[in-house]
Amino acid sequence: MTLDGILAISGEPGLYKMVSQTKNGIIVESIETKKRIPAYASNKISSLEDIAIYTENDEVLLREVFQKIKDKTNGTQAVSHKASNNEIKDFFKTILPNYDEDRVYISDMKKVFRWYNILAENNLLIEDAQNKTEEIE
Repeated sequence: MTLDGILAISGEPGLYKMVSQTKNGIIVESIETKKRIPAYASNKISSLEDIAIYTENDEVLLREVFQKIKDKTNGTQAVSHKASNNEIKDFFKTILPNYDEDRVYISDMKKVFRWYNILAENNLLIEDAQNKTEEIE
């Protein structure tokens, strides 16, 4: 699964795609509303491709977590980020049973499910062609 070009901006809800570059920042477009806004160098911008979840042993890339959710839900919506904390924890535990309970907070789990649902709703959970080739071989 590829998450290239999908961004999360601290303080802004939802996910964004980079549209253009400016002298002191970038222009991003909301995946949900298609509204464009500027994002400056002072904003904390994270690429979903670079985010990982802590486990007891090491870290698991977010795209791998999304793939596990997709496999579990058959590509449909996952548990809502507005569900009860126990529901969210239980579902997260089925996806990533060895996550580090001391460093992965309920707010992190809610973000994962919110982001996954946004991507699923907008058909952006695209299989990486390289991974498909490796599976076939």
